[in-house]
Amino acid sequence: MNLKYAYLKNSSLQNLLHLYNRIWHEHCFPSSWQQAIIIPIPKPGKDPSNTLNYRPIALTNSLCKLMKKMVNRRLVYYLEHNKVLSPFKSGFRPGRCTIDNLLALETDIRTTFLKRQHLVAIFFDKEKAYDRTWRYGIL
Repeated sequence: MNLKYAYLKNSSLQNLLHLYNRIWHEHCFPSSWQQAIIIPIPKPGKDPSNTLNYRPIALTNSLCKLMKKMVNRRLVYYLEHNKVLSPFKSGFRPGRCTIDNLLALETDIRTTFLKRQHLVAIFFDKEKAYDRTWRYGIL
């Protein structure tokens, strides 16, 4: 048992598991879990009169957060185990970070320089990428 949740009795853990399995199988997500309290936090050094200079923090139901964490861990395990993700994707992956890609780029630059060859690199700025995405098409 994970020590983080060791203070819960087995009966409570079983009840939680039963609740989550029911939600999953019945495709019925509690409506109260679909609501959040949004708290805008101003970004440091930015003009507070501009609404774009705030970082929204969403306070959601604790049971919802726990279920999200469980589903996320299972999904990440499946994607990693079945090698669905690109080996070049580093962000938000266990045991990896975005510095891995920077080190790979540095290695390519040094190798190309030593071989007296050319290297082409293309970088995309994905600022506000989610805001500009056609969400309904993705869904």
